[in-house]
Amino acid sequence: MLETLSNAPRDYAWGSPTAIPDLQGRTPSGAPEAEVWFGDHPGSPAALGDGRSLVDVRAGTGEAPLPFLLKILAASSSLSIQAHPDLAQARAGFAAEEAAGIPRDAAERIYRDENHKPEIIVALSDRFRALVGLRPVEDTQRLLSGFGEAPGVSRLREALAGAAPADALRAVIEEVLSGRAQDIVSDVSAALTDAEAPGFEEEIEILRAIVRDFPGDAGIVVALLMNLVVLTAGEAVFAPAGVLHAYQDGLGVELMAASDNVLRGGLTPKHIDVPELMRIVDTEPGAAPLLAPVAEGAGEVFDAGVPDFLLTRYATAGEPVSVPLDGPAIVLATEGAVTVSTAGQRVDLTPGTAAYAQDESEVVLSGSGVAYLARAGRRD
Repeated sequence: MLETLSNAPRDYAWGSPTAIPDLQGRTPSGAPEAEVWFGDHPGSPAALGDGRSLVDVRAGTGEAPLPFLLKILAASSSLSIQAHPDLAQARAGFAAEEAAGIPRDAAERIYRDENHKPEIIVALSDRFRALVGLRPVEDTQRLLSGFGEAPGVSRLREALAGAAPADALRAVIEEVLSGRAQDIVSDVSAALTDAEAPGFEEEIEILRAIVRDFPGDAGIVVALLMNLVVLTAGEAVFAPAGVLHAYQDGLGVELMAASDNVLRGGLTPKHIDVPELMRIVDTEPGAAPLLAPVAEGAGEVFDAGVPDFLLTRYATAGEPVSVPLDGPAIVLATEGAVTVSTAGQRVDLTPGTAAYAQDESEVVLSGSGVAYLARAGRRD
């Protein structure tokens, strides 16, 4: 089976009103368009060309839900700061909340399923900015050197210097999110107005926007501790279990394990469970986990080393590209015109449109454009 796959954009407040319409070549609706989901996740299942839901199609053929979810993501302001559990933590957390009788749709519910949620994002826009992982403490101290000497700023500097880096970062994050350090939040926010730190101009710009959009939010301090990643088109970053991340702005292709398990760490009005976040978060500082593609056949593979998903980018021009399949796959076009075909079927894609293949041994990509193919990951 080879069919077109489509879905309505999700209108989260942080979404861009123009990026996805521009990609798809249509008139903007005027509302924010944050994500388009291509998959069978029950939160927003995609539809085949004949109108059937992908959930119903897979269930009707006895297939398990897809292990991955492919998205177009367009941000114009910061998403919430998030971390996700690993598989063992997700299973234990889900069991505990089930036993406690917490409804799965309750605002305070954290573990809505038993899965982990590693994710990658590949930039489509010329620039895609994200906060990912915790910056080395010595670099954060250099940034803070341009924030003046307000008591809260000085207290933050002292707290970061008072223990081993991972322990100091853990203590600061827990203190600010627990509401015990509002002086740090307010003084850091005020200092950003005139802050200057050579080499950190873009970080300060991002933090000023966060203060504007989330005044008084404890996540301002958490964001200050994080690496700023600026991706150019075609570059990717990976957010594994426990790593704090918050996309800031830009257009990208996102691929993740199919899960709703999110622990938030600020920049949101939603529930934040500080003890549980601190239990699963990784506070070891270091460089952001960039993910470089590896040439493989006619494509470039973004392999995060998880069994749930694998993403491959194909540039189609000249000779058709044959892609062997051993399971379901979704092809998303992002540039030009891409044709996806099997022995007896054909789907023509334009940017921002997708095709779904099931029970096919291969698909052939042709035309002149760029497409991303998502499927389950490699298994040992």
